[in-house]
Amino acid sequence: MRELCDWNEVKIIEAEVCPAHVHMFVSIPPKLSVSKFMGILKGKSSLIIFQRWSNLKYKFGQRSFWCRGYYVDTAGKNAKRIAEYVRNQLQEDMMYDQISIKEYKDPFNGS
Repeated sequence: MRELCDWNEVKIIEAEVCPAHVHMFVSIPPKLSVSKFMGILKGKSSLIIFQRWSNLKYKFGQRSFWCRGYYVDTAGKNAKRIAEYVRNQLQEDMMYDQISIKEYKDPFNGS
């Protein structure tokens, strides 16, 4: 991700890689549209990932490594708050996973 951002002159302000997704707070130059950058980032990174870990090709049959959508917002005055959110995302995901662990024990008959 860092190499792809460097190639496109995109500055990574804050980033966090979680087990199932990635959060990035970046500064994109005006010459590059957000949709074009996301296309480059998701397309090239999936090719690089499949190149380095070729066994993943079989797990993701049609080479669709990333989901189709993404969320984008402008920072403005909230830049510090967004950077803090991204920085703490891994801990929040871990807390959420602990809360959402299902208990497979039947409370009525104890099995």
